[in-house]
Formats: sequence, C-alpha cells, structure tokens
Amino acid sequence: MLVRAITAPGLRRWCRGRRGTAAACFPLGRALLGVRGAEAAVFLQGLLTNDVTQLVGAGDAPPALYAHALNVQGRCLYDVILYRLHGSTAEEPHILLECDSSVLDSIQKHLKLYKIRRKVTITPCPDLSLWAVIPGEQPGDASSLPKCADQALLLTPDPRAEVMGWRLITKKGANLSEIIPGSQIGDVQDYHRHRYKQGIPEGVKDLPPGVALPLESNLAFMNGISFTKGCYIGQELTARTHHMGVIRKRLLPVCFPAPLPSHGIPEGAEILTESGKPAGKFRAGGGELGIALLRLAHVNEPLCVNLGGDKVKLSATTPEWWPKPAAK
Repeated sequence: MLVRAITAPGLRRWCRGRRGTAAACFPLGRALLGVRGAEAAVFLQGLLTNDVTQLVGAGDAPPALYAHALNVQGRCLYDVILYRLHGSTAEEPHILLECDSSVLDSIQKHLKLYKIRRKVTITPCPDLSLWAVIPGEQPGDASSLPKCADQALLLTPDPRAEVMGWRLITKKGANLSEIIPGSQIGDVQDYHRHRYKQGIPEGVKDLPPGVALPLESNLAFMNGISFTKGCYIGQELTARTHHMGVIRKRLLPVCFPAPLPSHGIPEGAEILTESGKPAGKFRAGGGELGIALLRLAHVNEPLCVNLGGDKVKLSATTPEWWPKPAAK
C-alpha cells in the first residue's frame, strides 16, 4: 500500500491555519473494501453513479470520489466514497471503497455478482481505520491540505462538500496526534450532529436501501454523479429526472425545539404542515438535529410531527453550501 509522507512542520502550519481551533478527529463506524486489479475502475464504472475512470486517468486524478450504487429501479442501495491508493497510471489500480459497515457483506455480494471474469480482487480491510477530520467552525481552503502524512495511508478533502472537512485512513492503532499535531479525538455523535446540521446523508438510516432516490438525496450537489459517463445500473430514471429538471422533494436539515420527547422522533415519521398537509418524512437524527425528505413547496412553512396525539414542531433550513439557484 502507498504511504505518502509530509513533514511535521507542514502539518503544524496547516493546524495553526485553522483559526486557532484544534482539528477534531472522529472514528467512523464505516467499513473499507479494497478493489484492486487491472480492471478495477472499469468494473466499478458500470455499478456506480460517478465517473470512476477519473481515479485511473493520467494527469491530476482526484484522490477521492463520492457515489451511489443503485438498484435497477434507480433507487439507492449503497452510498460509498472511493479512494485512489495507486500513485500513477504505471501502477496497478488500487481503490478503497468506503461503505456503511452494516452492509459490508451485502455490498461484497453485490460486487461479486457483477464481477464475472473481471481481473479484480475484492477484499475487506479490517487492518485500516477511517476517520473524519473537522478543523473547526470555518473550514479551510482545501488547497492548503496536506495530501498524506506519516502513519497515514491517505488524508484527503471529503469529496462531498467542503463543510465536511477531510477523510483520513490510517493503519489500526496509529497515533493521531503524530499524524495531525494538536488534533483531538472527538465523540462520533458530534460528527453526526455536524452532518445533520449541514444536511449531509450517510449510511442506511439516512439513505434507506431501495427507497432513497439519488437526486432527491442531493447526490448532484455532493459531486456524486456524472451525467456524461454512459450507462450504469439504475441510470435511466436518474438521467430522465435530471433532464426533466423537476425535483419536488429533497433531503434537508431539520431542527426540533428542546426538550424532545423521551423516546425521540421515530425514523420514517410523517411530517405535516400546520394545516395537516403531508410535507415529507423524517429520516434520522441525533438530539434536536436531524435530516428529512421534504417537499420543497413546504420548506418555509411551520412543520410538525404527530406523536401520540401531541404535535412536535420542527423547522427546516436550506444548507448554505448548496448551489445558490437550488436554494430558491
């Protein structure tokens, strides 16, 4: 595996540039699969929404890509992030695939079903750890990011949105304070709260397999789809929706007033307008923050969830990182 080093002084300068706020490193319960071989990118190209061939292209190939694997009806099965580990086109393609750990067996079966005679090996990577690195309230310029560090296999901007900071992959047991001087290990629940505040879905609770639609899940906003790459499983409905240009529902961050009911808000709870019209469904959350699929026509209205006859109010917001025309 490729390890690229960067000097400790360079890392210290990066950390000092984060407006005086220590970087927080969050251990993620996501799984990693190694997809390696001469046909690795071509194999994944037919299964995922993004243009995976970018990872093996000559020139300035991206270190990471976000994508969804869809079923034949065009609904999301798995949300994944791909990482390029090979250093040049002269090396054998080596791609790491990040997925929800609860679907690790399922996604391996899915990949092997379509592998056929491709020159590809697919193996879990239990010896690696995955971290989210959030530098503070104000994300820095991604161009100032060191691409890798001592003890790190890969340190790269999160490909979904700048507000999500960086992804760090290390060997098990690596010393985080040596990789990112001055960093602190954070509570993963704070990472999820940050995601929900920014409206970033991740995993099967936010993107129920066989239910979530990629464009309603803001896949295009998160750089997770190519509309020019050609055919892949589930492409037809996604392409038709894109070209029609009509998306009436989207995943949005929502906030509930404190205190919440002791049993919380059930996943899939129906969200209503003040007049009782269906406005959407609650997907998942943590504390007073969450993410919901809402009809855009009702986003600015007072909303509520009926729980045992009681109305629990909530409000939705449009993320600032969205493309400006989409916020209208």
